[in-house]
Amino acid sequence: MTCLLELSNISKSFASVRVLTGVNFDVRPGEVHALMGENGAGKSTMIKIVAGVLTPSGGEMRVNGEAVQFSSPKEANARGIATVYQEMLLFPDLTVAENIFLGHAPRGSVGHIDWRSMRAKARVLLDSLDSPDLDVDAVVGTLSVANRQRVEIAKALSQDARIVIMDEPTAALAETDAKRLLDIVRRLRDRGVGIIYVSHRMAEIFAIADRITVLRDGVMIGTRNRDEVDQPTLVSMMVGRDIAQLYPKAEVTLGDVLLETRDLCCNERVRNVSLSVRAGEIVGIAGLIGAGRTELALTMFGITPATAGEIRIGGEAVTIRSPREARDLGIAYIPEDRGRQGLVKAQTIRENIIHPILDRISRYFLVSLRKERSLAVQSIKQLSIRTWGADQIAGQLSGGNQQKVVVAKWLGTKPRILIMDEPTRGIDVGAKAEIYTLMGELARDGIAIIMISSELPEVLGMSDRIMVMNEGKLVAEIPRAEATLESVGAAMTHSARHQEIER
Repeated sequence: MTCLLELSNISKSFASVRVLTGVNFDVRPGEVHALMGENGAGKSTMIKIVAGVLTPSGGEMRVNGEAVQFSSPKEANARGIATVYQEMLLFPDLTVAENIFLGHAPRGSVGHIDWRSMRAKARVLLDSLDSPDLDVDAVVGTLSVANRQRVEIAKALSQDARIVIMDEPTAALAETDAKRLLDIVRRLRDRGVGIIYVSHRMAEIFAIADRITVLRDGVMIGTRNRDEVDQPTLVSMMVGRDIAQLYPKAEVTLGDVLLETRDLCCNERVRNVSLSVRAGEIVGIAGLIGAGRTELALTMFGITPATAGEIRIGGEAVTIRSPREARDLGIAYIPEDRGRQGLVKAQTIRENIIHPILDRISRYFLVSLRKERSLAVQSIKQLSIRTWGADQIAGQLSGGNQQKVVVAKWLGTKPRILIMDEPTRGIDVGAKAEIYTLMGELARDGIAIIMISSELPEVLGMSDRIMVMNEGKLVAEIPRAEATLESVGAAMTHSARHQEIER
């Protein structure tokens, strides 16, 4: 069988830094070939070479048996290669149909855009993706993330793509939307499309992949059929070592209650939430997307101040009307969207780390560069941030290292209470293990941690207690010893087996 795509001995260097070395990879018609590896393993570089964004420093690439070398994404598109990036490349002010056919809209006899034909063809494409509910005339900026993802895939298919690269396509999707996307992937595979699927989610990989290739430090570690490997084997291939315990839960003697809320409300988004967190304790907050978990965090941190109820810090009632007031009370918040809310990607690691404490290391509007650099270097060492130095641009780091910078900037405030919203979203298994280890160290130091996560194994593995939210309310509190996937999952869907917490 002729492969749709073959990479032979592909290498790539940036100046003197080698990021890919002798990589061999192929994609066959009608298969999903998963590409895995830690952040910084070379996955993004490889798919950018296939997509025409980068040119390789060495090696050969073949499409349908013919040697090619792309100098632009347009050339890759012309050979039937389309890419669906994690950060979607859509125009929010254009309609669905206009985005799908942007740059190659059907034309009438006199050269004008045939709007009726464009809408009709867009409708056919979306129907083929089992998306009859998606209006071709809807403005893309009004759509959910899941629907924008489907527009991206339809856009790829509108160019007669035979090879589709999907880069973390479910990273920002709720579970039901992610399952629907996987159904679309299977539909494409059944049509003979070859799919390169990049994801950190092990469950997805085992559900959808036919073959799996692992990169580590720019080198191909191996390619396996899905039924030839299990999760521990893949983890070992990715990180170069066995992780006997992915969730290294530290045994900590709990101290006094540091944070308590009593009937806390924020309009209709947070409703009568009462909880407490002790020194050294990790309280996990689970719930479906839209259950009110992030809204609760925003209220406790003063971004959306409480409209009723009470917050107590160290036993004393406080009023938190802004993040600065929260910080001064010893609360730190690591947001779920590190790219837009946690980092200024265009700035250096050093500049990002000092953002929350500028007023503490400055005098008469002048920042102490000595303190700034000392703090940055100390944070890089403490969190093992992989970088060439404190002056590296944050946006150049891998996802896992960007997350560490966000953690570092808030640890610099010396918090007593740390709220972590989706702390490991979009990072690889090795970086996750490092974040979990750090959480354990912080708990041993007496910091109270609230962890919000959509990954139930993470919640079960790291929490001392699990609080479950539904429709802005707490509906269950489950001790670690009693928590299972079934019990937490049932509470998340508001099963009759769980009653709302008595207040």
